[in-house]
Amino acid sequence: GMMLHLAEISAAVAPGAHAVLLLDQAGWHISAALVVPANITLLPLPSKCPELNPVENVWQFMRDNWLSNRIFKSYEDILDHCCFAWNRLIKQPWRIISIGLRKWAHE
Repeated sequence: GMMLHLAEISAAVAPGAHAVLLLDQAGWHISAALVVPANITLLPLPSKCPELNPVENVWQFMRDNWLSNRIFKSYEDILDHCCFAWNRLIKQPWRIISIGLRKWAHE
């Protein structure tokens, strides 16, 4: 899945340009078997540094507000709840900005 994702990113990079992709150190992001396109450089964030990876706060917000304390009936029920949470969040771009904002990065 990660290689397909990288292929999509690679195809969107302008000819002659190079992309740097910040990512956490999930196993599928740093696997030795991962084939990284020549126009992409992977830049892993340090371990256990959620303050450097704002998406961790986005996932936590989704869990806290729409996905936690539930008993799912089936795999499809999990997918339905996750899609509901994601679709609700993307309708609130201001919330995504506020969750991911790091004031120290702008000082």
